[in-house]
Amino acid sequence: MEFVEKVKGILTEPSKTFDALKEETIGEAIKYYAVIVAIYAVLSALLFSLAFGSMFGQLGTMMGAGATGGIAMFMILFIFGIIGIFISSAIFHIFVYLVGGRKGLSQTIKAVIYGSTPGLLFGWIPIIGMIAGIWSLVLEVLGIRQLHEITTGKAILAVVIMLVILTVLITVILAAVIAAFVFGISGEMPRKRLSTFSVLTF
Repeated sequence: MEFVEKVKGILTEPSKTFDALKEETIGEAIKYYAVIVAIYAVLSALLFSLAFGSMFGQLGTMMGAGATGGIAMFMILFIFGIIGIFISSAIFHIFVYLVGGRKGLSQTIKAVIYGSTPGLLFGWIPIIGMIAGIWSLVLEVLGIRQLHEITTGKAILAVVIMLVILTVLITVILAAVIAAFVFGISGEMPRKRLSTFSVLTF
């Protein structure tokens, strides 16, 4: 199945397309992902460069800051996109396995890769990117259902458990950072007052 056919199939007939991709090798799926994440990285970097150029005007253009920043953004998005797909799929597979998915990690990776299609194709567009992200989440549910041959309810449960746990972890981390920042400031103020008092008394 060619790249364009896959994109069209995932966007218009996801269940049927996922069934057709069951026997596909993980290598083919990674090739597909490399192309689509490169498209996302290029469009996002271009948007950044244009925004940077318009923000800083002629000076920014003369310095080439927009172009340099765009290239850097492309490299970051592409590299982290490739690395991230394996990490996120491995984490996601834990919850898929817990709800009964027994077709292997490779099927989960394929579900995440092909499910991310709308998010990567349209995610660089402000506002529309949010809708595309939700669309990708729905497609990942369908992908898990079809590729692991489990019920829709179990596929949804795997996604919900993962989202809940990630939300809790993020909340805890943010709370810890904020607490450290607040206590750091409150601890610094008494020391400054003490230092000032010492100088005055001296």
